[in-house]
Amino acid sequence: MIGNTTGTKKRHRIATNSRLSSTAAIIDSSRPDGTLTEVSHKPLPSSSSIRRSTTRHHPPLPLAPTVSNGFNDPTTADVILRLYLDQSSPFDSDDSETQLAVDSSSEFQIYLHSSVLRRSKYFAALLSDRWKKDSGEIDYYRLNLAVTSSSVNNSVSNSINNHVTVLQLLYNNDLSSAIDTASTALELLPIALELLFEDCVTACVRYLEAVPWTEEEERTVLSLIPLLRDEESAELLARVSPPKSDLSEEMLHGLILTAIHNHPNMAFAKAFVAKLLRDFSSRESARRVLDKSFEMSLNVVKESLEEYSSPEVFRGEINEMEAIQRLNLHTAMTNGRHLLWLIERMIELRAADTAVKEWSEQASFTANLQRAFRDDAWRNMVPGLPSVVMRCTCKLANAVAAGVILASRQVRMKLVKDWLPVLIVCKDNMTPMLTNHKSLYLELEETFLKIISTLPMSEAQELLQQCLSFSTRNVEDCPHLVSAFTTWFRRANRQLQGDHYQLS
Repeated sequence: MIGNTTGTKKRHRIATNSRLSSTAAIIDSSRPDGTLTEVSHKPLPSSSSIRRSTTRHHPPLPLAPTVSNGFNDPTTADVILRLYLDQSSPFDSDDSETQLAVDSSSEFQIYLHSSVLRRSKYFAALLSDRWKKDSGEIDYYRLNLAVTSSSVNNSVSNSINNHVTVLQLLYNNDLSSAIDTASTALELLPIALELLFEDCVTACVRYLEAVPWTEEEERTVLSLIPLLRDEESAELLARVSPPKSDLSEEMLHGLILTAIHNHPNMAFAKAFVAKLLRDFSSRESARRVLDKSFEMSLNVVKESLEEYSSPEVFRGEINEMEAIQRLNLHTAMTNGRHLLWLIERMIELRAADTAVKEWSEQASFTANLQRAFRDDAWRNMVPGLPSVVMRCTCKLANAVAAGVILASRQVRMKLVKDWLPVLIVCKDNMTPMLTNHKSLYLELEETFLKIISTLPMSEAQELLQQCLSFSTRNVEDCPHLVSAFTTWFRRANRQLQGDHYQLS
């Protein structure tokens, strides 16, 4: 950093910026008149390397060999730059090793050329005529450049090296060759901004636009963006700043649709999206995305069953009619599987409240299902359709019965009332019943009976009467049904024993 100029803003990036008003902070303090330039009648030092003002041993800085009219060439230089460590910077430390490093590398003398330094608007302003004395021939300028801590790297040697590197780049027309990692660009960019070295700023920004960043590098980029002009930061901001507030939800929804509809390896894609949903930072956003996807898939299933159960008058060959009906059933089957996966994700995230409510308000849909399952045509087309639909019902009903979803009394009642007839039709029209279907239907029977036990007795009475179809030839084979009626009659008899037990 130059002198004590900090907090650079975008509006400061002009050659006549307000930082130049504090140039006195870096004018050679040994001059009694405080001027920037100094006429010297002494021969220039003959050393061909950076000269330190301390005699201690230092690790060498990574400098290129001196060439005529090049960086740090004392024979042709007209500028002597004193590069020193600002002792008031956060480099100060009580640690002995850190303090030794500060002391041993706190001041350097570099030989530069004013014609080259003018690539930096900051140095160009310092070297302008208004800072020169009116009289006397100038042999060389003396400038001071303070090095303070960097938000990118607080190492003493690294910060000084980075300043030296930027000064070297003033002599280099191919800046892209010197910037070969994101960390290098991030270390040089703040210094280039302070020196108003526009070519270097552009090279650093272009490199950062084109390469990936680590999480730490991204945080550094975000801290530097306010120092850049709008046109310079546009590409960087586009990578890290969403153009609209619901972009994450839009992305999640698109991933869900791709996983369940378009991806060739559907199982792997679904597993990956499921992990994204579990790890997503906003549970409410995940809930909204799942609700939207659930509604879309449910509508497709409902429309397909509606077209199958109530076909419009069709004029054409019978085979063509059957093909259309087959297509409707296959569409319902495919989207029913998607629906089941979505329900599983919603229950996993405890975000299925809306789905349960929606599933309990499907009187028309359940009526179409009953008509479809009473018809034998579906058996040869989509024999697994009843199982898929009832698995969706079973998942939601189990979540309600277990208290994972706290559904209202009205939702619990309608869930059983609308879907109980579908369960009965599925059982009655599946012969011989497959083993997996049988276990599914038995599980759903038990779950419905549990939900019925949570309802007021008058509603439970109406629904229990429909559950007689759960009975079997051997009463011992349906203990869940026996238990449900035993509970209901126990409660009914308790009401008759006196006012103490009367329900209000």
